[in-house]
Amino acid sequence: MSGPHNRFLVSTLLAALATSGHAQAAPHPDAKLLAAVQACQPDARQLLQQLVAIDSGSGDADGLSKVADVYTAKLKALGAAVRRVPPASSAVGDNLVATFKGDGKGRILLIAHMDTVFVKGTVQRSKPHWDGEHYVGPGAGDDKSGGVTGVCALGALQQVSFRDFARIDLLLNASEEIGSPGSHELIRSMAADSDVAINLERGLPGEGAISSRKGSAVLTFEFSGRAAHAGLEPEKGRNAALEAARVALELGKLAEASRATTVTVTVLRAGDKTNVVPDHATIEADVRVTLPEEFDRVEQAAAQIALKPAIDGVTIASTLQRNFPPWPHAASTDALLTRANALYAELGRTLKGNAVGGAADVAFAAQAGIPAIDGFGMEGGGAHGPDDYADFATLTPRAYLLARLLMDLGHAPPAR
Repeated sequence: MSGPHNRFLVSTLLAALATSGHAQAAPHPDAKLLAAVQACQPDARQLLQQLVAIDSGSGDADGLSKVADVYTAKLKALGAAVRRVPPASSAVGDNLVATFKGDGKGRILLIAHMDTVFVKGTVQRSKPHWDGEHYVGPGAGDDKSGGVTGVCALGALQQVSFRDFARIDLLLNASEEIGSPGSHELIRSMAADSDVAINLERGLPGEGAISSRKGSAVLTFEFSGRAAHAGLEPEKGRNAALEAARVALELGKLAEASRATTVTVTVLRAGDKTNVVPDHATIEADVRVTLPEEFDRVEQAAAQIALKPAIDGVTIASTLQRNFPPWPHAASTDALLTRANALYAELGRTLKGNAVGGAADVAFAAQAGIPAIDGFGMEGGGAHGPDDYADFATLTPRAYLLARLLMDLGHAPPAR
C-alpha cells in the first residue's frame, strides 16, 4: 500500500507507540558510578572540614604546604602520580599536579586552587561551621569545595575501574587569588598538552555553570608629597592623602558600562601619624573587562590623570598590572555544556551556562586553544566574605556530573 492513507496510518501508529510508553525512555544514571559517588560523601565531608581548617591565604607558604600535604595523601591513595611544581616569579607556594594514566584517548586538565583571600588567623576568628548542609568558612566555597568535588569524582572513577582515557591531570594552584603569577605559565603549558580543560571553581546556585568570564587587572596610583607638622606649619606640607582622595573619586569615570568595564577602588593607604601631613599615599583599584583592549584604554586614561595633580608639589605615578585575560563566550564551551547536559539529564537535571564578572584560571587554559568550561565544583556562594560557603547537598549531583563528563571526554575528546 502507498499514498496519503498509508502515510496517515503510519503516523498514527507512531503517535500511539509514543503515547503508550514505547518511545525512547528517559536516560538513567550509571548505577555503579552513582553509588560510588554517594559512598564518597563521608570522606568528602571530612576532607572539606580539614581543608577549611587550614589558613591558606595567597602567600602563606606554611598553610599552602599543609593543604598540599592533605591533597597529596588523598590523591596518592587514589593511584595518582603526584608532584609539586615550584612557583614561577616571586610567588609563594608550590603548585600540586596529580596525574592519572588510562588506556583511552582523552587528555583532560582539571584545575582548582588551594589559596584563599583570607589572612592568617581568619579560621580561628570565623569558626567554620555547618549551617544545615552549607559549610561556612574561609575558602569553603572558593575554592576548597572544588578540590573536594574533584577528589570525589576521581575516586568514583577508580571505584568503577574506569580507564578509558589517556590522562587526567588535576592541577591545584597556589596563587589563583592574586592572578596566578606562580602558575599561569604552568596552566598554559599543561593545557597545550591537553584536549579539554574543566575548571573546578564553585558552581553557581540553581544548577549554574560558568561559560565566560571577565579579565582582571589591578590599577595602582602612588602619590608623593611633602611631610610637615600638622599643627605647627601644615601649610608647608603637600598632602598626598588629599590628592589620593580626589583621584579615588575620579576613578569611577574610567568605567564604561556599554563595554561592561568596571573600575572599583578597593584599597586606600595614607599616613601613619595623626600629627604629620602625609607625604605618601596609595590607591589600588580592581579593573574588570570583557574586551582586552579596554585594559589599554584604562591604562592610558590613568596615565593622563597622573599627569595632572590638583595639589602643587604632589606627584603621581600610575601602573596597571594585568592578571587574568578575559575568557569570552565560545562555541566550543557551548558544545561542552551540551555534552554535560546530556549526562546531567541522567539525574533529571539541567545545567545552565552563565557569564560572570569574576576572573579565573580557565582563561589561561583557553589561551592554549582548547575547549574549556568552568563552575564544575559543588555549588556555593559568599566568596571573599564572611559567609563563604559550600553547599554540600550538591556534592553528589556535581561529582556525578564531573565523573560522567570525564568518562565521556576520555572516550571521545573534542577535536582540536
